[in-house]
Order: sequence, then structure tokens, then C-alpha cells
Amino acid sequence: MPTATDLPGVAELLEAAVTAVGGRRREGQDAMAQAVRKAITSGEHVAVQAGTGTGKSLAYLVPAIHHAVAKDATVVISTATIALQRQLVDRDLPRLAKALKPLLGRAPTFAILKGRRNYLCLNKLHGGDDTDHGDELFDPFAISAMVRQIKRLHEWADTTDKGDRDELVPGVPDSTWRQVSVTARECLGAAKCPVGDDCFAEKARAEAGKADIVVTNHALLAIDALEGRPVLPEHDVVVVDEAHELVDRVTGVATAELTSGIIGATARRLGKLVDQAVADRLAEAGEGLAMVLEDLPPGRWDTLPQAAAGALSAVRDAAASCRQSLGSERREDPEAATGRKIAQASLDEVADTAVRLLAAFEEPDPAKRRDVVWLAEQGPDGARHKVLHAAPLWVGGLLRERLFGRATVVLTSATLALGGNFDALARQWGLPPTAAAAGGPDDPVPDPDAPKWSGMDVGSPFAHGRSGILYVAKRLPPPGRDGLPPSYLDEIAGLVEAAGGRTLGLFSSMRAAKQATEALRGRLDTPLLCQGEDSTMQLVKKFAEDEATSLFGTLSLWQGVDVPGPSLSCVIIDRIPFPRPDDPLVAARQRATDARGGNGFLTVSATHAALLLAQGAGRLLRGMDDRGVVAILDPRLATARYGGFLRASLPPFWPTDDREKVHAALRRLRGA
Repeated sequence: MPTATDLPGVAELLEAAVTAVGGRRREGQDAMAQAVRKAITSGEHVAVQAGTGTGKSLAYLVPAIHHAVAKDATVVISTATIALQRQLVDRDLPRLAKALKPLLGRAPTFAILKGRRNYLCLNKLHGGDDTDHGDELFDPFAISAMVRQIKRLHEWADTTDKGDRDELVPGVPDSTWRQVSVTARECLGAAKCPVGDDCFAEKARAEAGKADIVVTNHALLAIDALEGRPVLPEHDVVVVDEAHELVDRVTGVATAELTSGIIGATARRLGKLVDQAVADRLAEAGEGLAMVLEDLPPGRWDTLPQAAAGALSAVRDAAASCRQSLGSERREDPEAATGRKIAQASLDEVADTAVRLLAAFEEPDPAKRRDVVWLAEQGPDGARHKVLHAAPLWVGGLLRERLFGRATVVLTSATLALGGNFDALARQWGLPPTAAAAGGPDDPVPDPDAPKWSGMDVGSPFAHGRSGILYVAKRLPPPGRDGLPPSYLDEIAGLVEAAGGRTLGLFSSMRAAKQATEALRGRLDTPLLCQGEDSTMQLVKKFAEDEATSLFGTLSLWQGVDVPGPSLSCVIIDRIPFPRPDDPLVAARQRATDARGGNGFLTVSATHAALLLAQGAGRLLRGMDDRGVVAILDPRLATARYGGFLRASLPPFWPTDDREKVHAALRRLRGA
């Protein structure tokens, strides 16, 4: 095998990789590969915007593999979606390993690693825990179905090699899977578990520890960085693909919730392990919290209601008594140890969350607090219950310290430059604005400890100005709150008719998508599908296979549809996708930004909208021969002060507000 100094360079490896997959070298791909190589060599972080069709996966995988083989190190690749994980592990990496083996002297190795909850726990499956089924105990049909599903899982356990939930087809409901899996906190550990030698999660982690490339997800990356329990192998480089999703995924991991149901289930688990009176005290504290929350309206808490303070203090104190009564770990039979460990994890969650909720209000200024607290209602009609949430006001500080401070990070996506630069997302990641990072005039006294980073837009192979039209329906009224007005429905109908179907309608709410579908089905001569009528995957498949078909839907379609070819020539966006104004976290972040002298609306809401708009518009051109129109019905894109920021975040399509020109272009595309 070649020594590190004998290894071919990144350019030579990339040439071999591109040839092996039947592609051709692209200028943007070369530029990105060299930028990633430079970042890995220098230790300076880099953010790379690479448009669809650039070949960005190869552009970061090749330098990552070069580094892993040269330094005998592990590189972590983090993605936001299962689809990209599967593309990397099932397609890109196997082909790369085969193509690069002759040049590297060995085939580079790779593994996928998920959170422990994604793997079957053999100890729990075989009776290591008397699991509390909660409300399902009152539904004999649910229990009967669960028993059948668990029997099926027993049979699957005898044949599976990996115990990975994603390999179970058909799958089982979450409620069933929870009966045969554990979180990291609930796990006994391989050394103490009676079936530790056969543990699927431990096998996956051991395999990942020997691999050059480990593919994981943003949630597990966040757990590894934030919770102080290393779950990923030791690594010095992280590539964050789909980096526009990073802040939301990290926020999700760092958000805690507390309900009376969680407290009650914890008390029931503890009933067999501590004095019943101590467990009853925790159960009563949970019931007291439920009574208090029932009388409070949903919404953000700027101050802690007095009754809630008392109820949460009671939960905190009861949980502390349970901890003391439970005592430290002691030697016991494996079955008892499993139940104890799961009860301990549940108790820790309740205790830590109660303390966190109370501590959130110690800082009197809401703009300076670490956490935002709000009360919400969840569950189906007739079974609604109150949930207390605590989420970090910002995650940039956490990312700066625990991600960017520990490894060299490459961030990439087709959508990173918003408003013409990377600063909007950089601030959310905890990185200094580009001028400050470079010591530019906008920051005469730069922070010497700020992470060093650079941003690069390697462009796109698509000629956006010749391939696509950006149509803003400037003559329409601004959108209201009472659904789509008749003028919007007329506009949609005209576009779909001109395109001959072949339209993807992206709506800001499911209500709007259903309204448009119901209003236009009898009016159009072409088939119309709506999200929710079948699985999203099946709907997209039908849409792609029939050129005359249109598909209307909401959020998951904004980012999850890849339909190259003539089946998609028009993308309609009904309104600028601002977050809900009553979203507690969004409102708190906007207010905190305003308090610091910034523009909260532009920093938070407009940045969110710009990301989604760019992602939605990106559905149009997926292949080199694609042509079409992105039609945005919201006139504020052209008339509002923030419209320039949003337009600068979109691909550089040819812009117009002339409806007749757009209809004529769509008719030409379908040959009418």
C-alpha cells in the first residue's frame, strides 16, 4: 500500500472517481474538492454552496477519503435526511471504494451509524424490562396488535444481522418499537448486559470505529457534541451536508419537554424500586402539575406563573427524593438491572427538565436567557394534553464551542448564501460574519478567538437565466388569513392549464393545498394529486410517471422532490413561507435580536423564508435539459422592503411579472 506521501493527490482521485461513475468533471466540482482539501489541511472551516448537478457528494467524499487513508483517521459525514444517507452508503461510497482501490492500495471503508434507539435491543426483547405501555393498557385492540408485532420482531431478531429498524419491512409503529429498543441513557452498557456481546448497537459502533468514513445524521452529531457522551468514533473532520438544516436539527435535540404523563410513567417504573410512598409523591406532583397547566393558556412564558413555579418545584423535589431513595447502582440480576436503568433514565429526564424549566427564569431579561419556555397543546382531538417545552434561545454558542471548536468542519448545501452572502446562516452557526472573519472594515476589533472560516459559492452547471423564468404575480393582492382568494385560484388554474399539468404546487399550509385541490379538480382537464391522499413517495412516483399530472402539497415537498425531465415544468409557490408569527421560539429569537440592536425579522423570519423559497425554487431544474417556470403568487416578493433579500437568495432565473409571457413560455415547453 502507498505511504501517505506516495498517495495520489485529490485531483487525480477525483478524476478516477468521476470516470468510474460515468460522469464528467465540472468546474464547480473541482473548485469544491480543492476547497475541502484546503480546509482539511489548514484546519480552517469552510462553507460551500454547490448547486444541484455540481456533484458535491464526490467533491467532499474524495478529499475526505484521501485524508482518512493518509492520516489513518476517521471522517464523519452528517446528513439531514435518510434519503441522502442511503444514497451515500448504498450508491456513492461503494462505487468510490471500488474506483479508488487501485490508486490507494486498498478499498476505503465506510459505515453508517445511527442513534441507539434505531437498533433492536436483544436484552429488552427477551424480557429484560417490564415495560409500561401507558395509555395503551386501556385499549385491548392496541395491545393485541402490539403483541402480534412483538412476536414478529422476535422472529426478525433470529434472521437480522444488523438489527437496524430501517431494514424491517414492513415496519412497526413507534409505540411497538419502543418496547424493544433503548436510548443511550437506558442502556446497561455492553459490559453489564447479559447479551452485550451480541448487541447490534455496539456492533454498529465498533464497525464505525474501524471505518475511514462514518455516515450519520445531524441529530446524532448534535448528541455527540452537546451531551458529553461520545457516541461517534474519534474524528478530526466533519462534513455537514444539507447544512441549511443543521440549526433546526440541533435545536430539536436540545429541546426538552415535560408532561404529567411522562412524570406518571416514571413514578410507575419507580414503584417497584423505591418505597411506594416516595414514588407516590412523584405521581402526586405530576398530577398537581397537570391541574395547574390545565388552567393556563398555551403560549410563551416571559415570566414563570406562580402556580407553575410551585408545581414544578414539587416535581423537582419529589424527583430528588426518588433519586436519593433509588441510591447508587448495586449488583443485581440482569433483569432487575435493566428495569432499574430504564427507571433511572426516566427519572433523570424528569428531574433535569424540571430544574431547567425553573432555572430558565433566573435571568430577568428574556433576551439574555439561555432557554425559551412555552406551553403547548398536543394530541388528537378529544385527547389533547398540555406540554411544557424548553428550547435554547440560540444554538450558535453550543455549535461554536462543541462542534467548530473540536474538529475541522465542512458545511455544504445547494442553499447557504442567503441575500447574496453566507452571513445569515453563519450567525446561526456561531461563526463570525465574513467581514469579521477576515478582519474586514465592518469589524475593526475582531474576536481573536472566533473560528476561522471562509465561504465559497461554486455555482451550478445549470444556466438558470436561459433555463428558467421567475414569475412574481405582482398584480395579485397580498395573501390573507382566510385561505386562497379566487384571484389566486384563477392564477393557479391558468398556470396549470398553460403547462398542460406538469406542475408542482408548494403551499404554506395543508389547508391551502387541499383548498386549491378541491377548487381546481373539476375545473382542470389534467389529473391533480394532493399530499395526504397516499404516501408522499407514491404520490411523487405517480407525478413523475405521468406528464399531465400535477401534485399539490406542503412542507416535505419543498425539499424532498427530485423529478427531472418533462413531468415538471412549473413550480407554484402560493406565498412567502414565513414562520408562524405565534411560534414561541421564532418570536423569542426575533425579540432577542431586536434587543441587541439587530433586525429580528430579517435575521429570523426572513432567513427562514429565504431558505425555504430557495429550496422550493430548486425543485424546478434537476437535470441539464430541464426548462420551466417558478411562479410565486405573493406580490410582497416584488413590493416589500425585504423582497430584495429574498430575491437575492433565489437561483438567478430570468425575472418577469408578465403573465402572458409566462403562459406562452409554458405552452411552448409542452409543444402546444
